[in-house]
Amino acid sequence: MPSFDMLNELIPVFVTLFVIIDPLGLVPVFIVLTQGTSAAHRRRMAIRACLTSFFILAAFALIGEGLLGIFGIHMPAFRIAGGTLLFLIALEMLFEKRSQKRNERAEQLHQEMEDENKTDKPKSKAAKAKPSTDHTIPDDQADDISIFPMSIPFLSGPGAIASVMLLMGKFEDNIAMQASVIGVVAVVMSIAFVFFLLSNVVAKRLSPTVATVFSRLLGMILAALAVQFIIDGIKQAFF
Repeated sequence: MPSFDMLNELIPVFVTLFVIIDPLGLVPVFIVLTQGTSAAHRRRMAIRACLTSFFILAAFALIGEGLLGIFGIHMPAFRIAGGTLLFLIALEMLFEKRSQKRNERAEQLHQEMEDENKTDKPKSKAAKAKPSTDHTIPDDQADDISIFPMSIPFLSGPGAIASVMLLMGKFEDNIAMQASVIGVVAVVMSIAFVFFLLSNVVAKRLSPTVATVFSRLLGMILAALAVQFIIDGIKQAFF
């Protein structure tokens, strides 16, 4: 059983990763990118995206510091740079820029995929003679959006990778806490998977006002955590 002190340490870990990965904010993106596809295809995309993202983040958690060492980058410098990146993300959340950018990017990608399908798959004569009443895209024709853009850059983008590496560096002398960080990544990805499966229900139930308040509150918490990372990096580098 984890101790009370360990649980106290894990709460900010969960908050940081949940805010950065933002499963709730990705629901509209998932809806746009899987529009017109079958439930089975959406489920496959959700499973593949979340599993891929988990393995990417777990890999950076385990070998990220070693990769930095190859380039001569030490953890204090990465803490300062990573904290600055997280602070900029927090500012975007506070001013509602992040979700707007994501939705615009998702719509742009969806439109590009539709345009490619129109040019690569010419209509058959039979289809022209008899229009289909089924608006569901066949699974073999539906676009695979699990790796790009759902996993990279949405679920496991630079912010998520930096956060995982910062958290692993924070607990560099505690193997149990480092394992717990990877466990929290798995929990957040599981939550994202559930949100994606229930994307239509979540989108209908969550009012824009509640989403805005929730996003700004989490943005403020993330800003405070980011500043703490910067302070820790400065202390370790200069004091």
